[in-house]
Amino acid sequence: MDFALTPEQEAIREAVAGICARFGDDYWLNLDKHGGFPDALFSALAADGWLGICIPEEYGGSGLGITEAAVMMQAIAESGAGMSGASAVHINVFGLNPVVVFGTAEQKRRILPPMVQGKEKTCFAVTEPNTGLNTTQLKTRAVRKGDRYIVDGQKVWISTAQVADRMLLLARTTPLEEVTKPTFGLSLFCTTFDRSKIKVHEIEKMGRKAVDSNELFIEGLEVPVEDRIGEEGRGFEYILHGMNPERVLIAAEAVGLGRLALARATAYAKERIVFNRPIGQNQAIQHPLAKNWMDLEAARLMIMKAAWEYDTGRPCGASANAAKYLAGEAGFDACQQAIMTHGGFGYAKEFHVERYLREVMIPRIAPISPQLVLSFIAEKVLGLPKSY
Repeated sequence: MDFALTPEQEAIREAVAGICARFGDDYWLNLDKHGGFPDALFSALAADGWLGICIPEEYGGSGLGITEAAVMMQAIAESGAGMSGASAVHINVFGLNPVVVFGTAEQKRRILPPMVQGKEKTCFAVTEPNTGLNTTQLKTRAVRKGDRYIVDGQKVWISTAQVADRMLLLARTTPLEEVTKPTFGLSLFCTTFDRSKIKVHEIEKMGRKAVDSNELFIEGLEVPVEDRIGEEGRGFEYILHGMNPERVLIAAEAVGLGRLALARATAYAKERIVFNRPIGQNQAIQHPLAKNWMDLEAARLMIMKAAWEYDTGRPCGASANAAKYLAGEAGFDACQQAIMTHGGFGYAKEFHVERYLREVMIPRIAPISPQLVLSFIAEKVLGLPKSY
């Protein structure tokens, strides 16, 4: 049993951190104030091939695993980019996994290389206003008419829809009342983002202004049959192949952001002099920071376990959900403590830690709530009755 990163994984961490180092605090502070997609970082990562870290080599990617992707995403967040940087490339890393696993050779050749090269961006359109995490109750319909589907419905909290060229769309092709199980009758599509049929309304939000979140209104969108991934009606099964990797990656981002906040707080505690001594000499400052380190390290180890399970074909649902829960809580605690360590200056944007706290709410809430993770573990691991 070896807990160290391999030389290749360490090289990934260093290379990605080196790219991110070109984009300092002022870059992220400006985007946090004024918005706008972080195209410069996106292009820099694309130029060196990092957008295709999990894409097979025959389609221009690196063919590496979720473990290596987790290392990369932690490095991006930890660099100072936080969720603003990580979310800009997040969909490229996990979102296309259903295409990789279930797409035809023609679909892979058509869809994957432009994504790897950074020529196209994709959004992940699953969540709806009235269903939340209850995915089987999706109302968006895709009705087949000859060689195409006509799609109507709404989606919400869709990241990068303002800049997306494609979308990975989950829609119901068989009405819920006509299927034997709620998970049946949903189909997955990877299709062109046709803005003449999709109205995009940006949601003003608490943090991560650089990466947009949106509500989509879809009316009469024509989707060619060749854009359907896999068999009709099995889309829910297919997106599960992206959900566990997403939990692992967003957990890695939360740990990266938490470590960034911890580093800032520790440095400040060493330098800030009050009552003729550095505040870091006080146990009331030391102990919370020490606990933050332990919690973040425990979460990181669970992340690596879950990633290893996924990459080696083992069941990883429990570990992936546990990693997301632990990392979300540990990241939040570290970001909050960074503000408290800075005192009043923690509330000032020029010290950056207030941005970290706003952004860390994302991995704490999404893509699954802490409460639903607890319910999942209680049912699937402990064998307790289903509570929802």
